[in-house]
Amino acid sequence: MDENKIKIGRSGAIKPLVDLLGNGTPRGKKDAATALFNLSINHENKARIVQAGAVKYLVELMDPAFGMVDKAVAVLSNLATIHEGRTAIGQEGGIPVLVEVVELGSGRGKENAAAALLQLCTNSNRFCNMVLQEGAVPPLVALSQSGTPRAREKAQQLLGYFRNQRHAGRVDFGVKTFLGVVE
Repeated sequence: MDENKIKIGRSGAIKPLVDLLGNGTPRGKKDAATALFNLSINHENKARIVQAGAVKYLVELMDPAFGMVDKAVAVLSNLATIHEGRTAIGQEGGIPVLVEVVELGSGRGKENAAAALLQLCTNSNRFCNMVLQEGAVPPLVALSQSGTPRAREKAQQLLGYFRNQRHAGRVDFGVKTFLGVVE
């Protein structure tokens, strides 16, 4: 319930959940990620989750060895909707792993990673350039053609954004092979 998400966020429960996310057992980490995802749906809680240091752990948990990629990227997708979240994702090395999920993740993971990348790129030219340098265009093109409906939509929006930014001279594609794909 939305009112409970607000109460839980205000109660001080987020910091212990983030601690569990970083230092708990595998089951504890999964439960903490699920709880943080549900709490991150409420806008007020997003900044609390970022301030508690969750992004660092979420980026670490995007390693497929942990079996938590989808859970971690879902929370990051929600956190990418606020400035503090985008900044933390960039600082904690989240961009390369988000691009990797767009390429190799599950359908749901690709969808959330594309949504997070769209937020990062449309709000920061620096992050946009980082996404491009990670080689995001080919997997985004593939996703725009064969992903879930939401994933296709996000990938198409992001590719269109790249196109517009390139024509405006705001992003540096660097590698010429991307240009034909995006034009």
